[in-house]
Amino acid sequence: MPLSGDGATEQERAVRRGRPAGDRAAKRAELLKAAASVIAREGYANASLRKVAQRAGCTTGAVTYYFANKQELVTALAESRFDAYEAMLTAGHHRTDVRGLLERWLKLVTGDPDFWPVMSQLLAHARYEPGFAALIERRYARYREAHAALLAAGQAQGTVRADIPADLLADQLSAMGDGWMMMHPFEPERFTAERVRALIDAAATLIAPGPEAGESGAGESGAEESGAEESGTGDGTGAPPEGR
Repeated sequence: MPLSGDGATEQERAVRRGRPAGDRAAKRAELLKAAASVIAREGYANASLRKVAQRAGCTTGAVTYYFANKQELVTALAESRFDAYEAMLTAGHHRTDVRGLLERWLKLVTGDPDFWPVMSQLLAHARYEPGFAALIERRYARYREAHAALLAAGQAQGTVRADIPADLLADQLSAMGDGWMMMHPFEPERFTAERVRALIDAAATLIAPGPEAGESGAGESGAEESGAEESGTGDGTGAPPEGR
């Protein structure tokens, strides 16, 4: 590693100037995790950069190097949460795996006890901060659009019911997931491994094509064959009978 004139490495000199050493992305992720922990336990109003620094085991100056103020920190935290949502959709995009999406959603919700407490605090904060509310609205709309696109692909493949528009199905599934996320911290007994599987099975059944879809297709095919027989000789070729 290059040395400066006083014999110190560039990394050491950076630390002296107050710039944290190490991987920037990893440090930001560490601070966001600390911020989530503080907000989940003390609420948005009681969270501060000093408390986040204490939770992360660093100085307040180290926090402000990455996030100029509390608003910038919570904005980055909200963005990271929506990034996690979109990663779930991306993971199942090529397979149109709606069941897998539901499984990943419930795993995210039940696997992180801070997830909903943090999101509830951020949503409450957004009610009083128009700029932050606009961010939530924009990212949530983007998530629903991607979700609707995934469901539309499933409809085209015949794996998702097509009698309800994909955007409405996306709204319904999102609302269902939000409800699970909201209640999990209060009723964890409702989300045992066995019941989670049952919830996923039920949701998958709700969006699966019904048996009438196959029957309808068969009926249309039969009608076409009948029409062909009436217009021809009955052999399905449509050719007129000889001698007529």
